[in-house]
Amino acid sequence: MKQDDTVETVLRQYGNMIYRLAYARVQNVHDAQDITQDVFLKYIRTNKHFRDESHLKAWLLRVTINTSNTFLQSAWNRHRADLCEATEIPTTQTESGDLKEAIASLSESYRVVIHLYYYESMSVKEIGTLLHLSESAVKSRLFRARELLRTQWKEEGAYEF
Repeated sequence: MKQDDTVETVLRQYGNMIYRLAYARVQNVHDAQDITQDVFLKYIRTNKHFRDESHLKAWLLRVTINTSNTFLQSAWNRHRADLCEATEIPTTQTESGDLKEAIASLSESYRVVIHLYYYESMSVKEIGTLLHLSESAVKSRLFRARELLRTQWKEEGAYEF
């Protein structure tokens, strides 16, 4: 991908993906919006030339993860107390509120692999490369996350397995 592609085009194409990943990591609408903005500012400021769409997408995902990590580790984030936690995230029409809540209740390591696998349609290998994990570690996290969701749904009596 050429650097002369307009920021607007890249924002339109990848904005929702970046926002959803940021939200999956920080669990707050406003913080996810800030992270999305920071990622695109970094894109604007970079002089990096991307070989193709997949290289640009991988770069944006990696920068989103790194920016989210920086935010989560910041002193400001560790010492703040939210007055009102925002719980709404734009979802597709096919995603139920129960599923959204169940995924949000998972730990970050499980939320991220679930998000990348199901929402971004990334392969286990791609997720492993992006998160610096082995393929078996990614598979293990996916399995455990599914088991936790299954257990949670059985306890609530929402779904039969």
